[in-house]
Amino acid sequence: MLEIRAINKHYGTHQVLTDVSFSVGAGRMTGFVGANGAGKTTSMRIILGVLSPDSGSVLLDGVPLTAGDRRRFGYMPEERGLYPKMKVAEQLVYLARLHGVSTSAAKRNASDLLERLGLGERANDHVEALSLGNQQRAQIAAALVHDPEFLVLDEPFSGLDPIAVEVVLTVLKERAAAGAPVLFSSHQLDLVERLCDDLVIIAAGEIRANGSRERLREQFSTPRFEIHTAADAGWIRGVAGITVIDFDGGEAVFEADSDAASQQVLREALTRGAVHSFGHLRPSLSTIFKEVVR
Repeated sequence: MLEIRAINKHYGTHQVLTDVSFSVGAGRMTGFVGANGAGKTTSMRIILGVLSPDSGSVLLDGVPLTAGDRRRFGYMPEERGLYPKMKVAEQLVYLARLHGVSTSAAKRNASDLLERLGLGERANDHVEALSLGNQQRAQIAAALVHDPEFLVLDEPFSGLDPIAVEVVLTVLKERAAAGAPVLFSSHQLDLVERLCDDLVIIAAGEIRANGSRERLREQFSTPRFEIHTAADAGWIRGVAGITVIDFDGGEAVFEADSDAASQQVLREALTRGAVHSFGHLRPSLSTIFKEVVR
């Protein structure tokens, strides 16, 4: 497990990170979200050793992270970091060799990744000749080519079309399924919600929410329910302890001031006809994000 513990960082008089603490579990996809300038990139650079914290520590299985440990990481920066005049495959092999991968394994890894990411036909093109979306795919390949045990990816889906997003998602899920801790940032909250196991929300350099996706949805949920019935649901307005939020024919969203009140709605609905669905509404990541950063 990768653990970030009580990290503080400032530039001059500006405090960038304040007691930032969270963990990334083995085989877990952890989404790291926040507005521009919230501290995501600074946190990631500290994890990778690119920056040093003023205080705090980064631990791997309870032991401070070393330079040797960081060679086992795959890092994708938000800014493009590939050499524009090198051929794509040549560059991937070069980067893998820098991590100690043999030439034959580096070539094999590069070829496999380029095929998986839809760049097989562009292997001998110069990076600068690729579209921005394909440069992003190549950047992802560069983070993976040395078979890293840990992944730290800063905005990996930026500039990708929907098909490319699905391709990259598949590759990252496979890495997590093999046991790699994966930390990634993204402004695409719907994508983060669909992909991640855990969430870390940062605002103004402070962690505002942290935990599994389902635990956070439970923590920030309201007593709000949704019901779909065969009959008109207007009668719900008359049930004690119920406030109707939205109503359309047989569909209604309502808040209940107690479990007894919500169950009364269900019992009454069943006496009036078929109930197609009934359940507790959980907040989306977008809703949670707005709640904790305001």
